Amino acid sequence: MKNQLLICGVDEAGRGPLASPVYAAAVILDDRRPIEGLNDSKKLSEKQRNSLALEIKQYALVWAIAEASVEEIDSINILRASLLAMRRAIEMLQIRPHEVLVDGLYCPDTGLPSRAIVRGDSSVASISAASILAKTARDAAMLLLHDIYPQYGFAAHKGYATGAHLAALRMHGISAEHRRSFRPVREALEQKKG
Repeated sequence: MKNQLLICGVDEAGRGPLASPVYAAAVILDDRRPIEGLNDSKKLSEKQRNSLALEIKQYALVWAIAEASVEEIDSINILRASLLAMRRAIEMLQIRPHEVLVDGLYCPDTGLPSRAIVRGDSSVASISAASILAKTARDAAMLLLHDIYPQYGFAAHKGYATGAHLAALRMHGISAEHRRSFRPVREALEQKKG
């Protein structure tokens, strides 16, 4: 770790779905322990993501996963909630990074030197690692939610606005895990009232 520039990669998972918190991860990789196969989590199979997540947790210098709740998403909007989850993940790290690299267009306000990199999850190893941790944590949470609310089919669509999910919303109404500020959820809520 001596003389290593501590670069923290940050990414989120779950901005688009109609349900669940939004997750973010922050990772500082160890230059001496490179991890093969890192990539944007969306370009990897579930098996590859799960295997890489274990390696990242074992070999990274530090990592953290945080979230912003459904209530926070509904009160401050999904973009701000994503940035909040990212900030929380960075603040949870036990080592302070020299620089923060964030996937996308915006950086959370951390007081640290930060850069937003479009498609960084495909081009920067530490952001790829963060992308994988955020995605696997969210997917695991959706499987737990499926056990609580099997009628929505969260295990299959992970909360995204698939035809099956929209049909379940129309049939069952919304759960406590649905984001009321998202239009399909709002419409399902109004339909139940009407």
